[in-house]
Amino acid sequence: MLQLVALFILCACANSCPTIFTKSQWGGRAPTCQSSMTTPVLYVIIHHTAGASCSTKSACITQVKNVQNYHMKSNGWCDIGYSFLVGEDGNIYEGRGWATVGAHAPNYNSNSIGINVIGTFTSRNPNTAAQNAVKNLIKCGVSKGYIKANYILKGHRNVTPTECPGNTFYNTIKTWPKFKA
Repeated sequence: MLQLVALFILCACANSCPTIFTKSQWGGRAPTCQSSMTTPVLYVIIHHTAGASCSTKSACITQVKNVQNYHMKSNGWCDIGYSFLVGEDGNIYEGRGWATVGAHAPNYNSNSIGINVIGTFTSRNPNTAAQNAVKNLIKCGVSKGYIKANYILKGHRNVTPTECPGNTFYNTIKTWPKFKA
């Protein structure tokens, strides 16, 4: 009986997803355009903002709004470029979400989920809370059928000439399951 209960708990945890603050919950603007993406996708691409980090919900919401404003006003995009953003508060903030084509990695946008960790990770890693949130978000995407079970994890630098997601964080994600340069 105890083994059955343990198995049930394991199965329930495998299908659970972390809390994701929706765009309306963090006060994001509505997109001016959007294209649906066919799921499940093959790629998960990890980014960093290469800007200020945040460790509280209010500070992270400010940073997410700053990223959206930059992407929409300066880049002229119709929305924030990433599928999701993760703060060092351990929270996940919806960008374009699971099923909308992003603007985070040319040639991969229509077949990938772009996960951005807020901050600069050239000489340090995101904290454990942020790294765990990223890993749990990926597991959630697989369990909900948005990401293929045999997905390929990449750093932004693997698909675009950039230093993103920072040298230290890149060296860390290279050790994660399913990473392939």
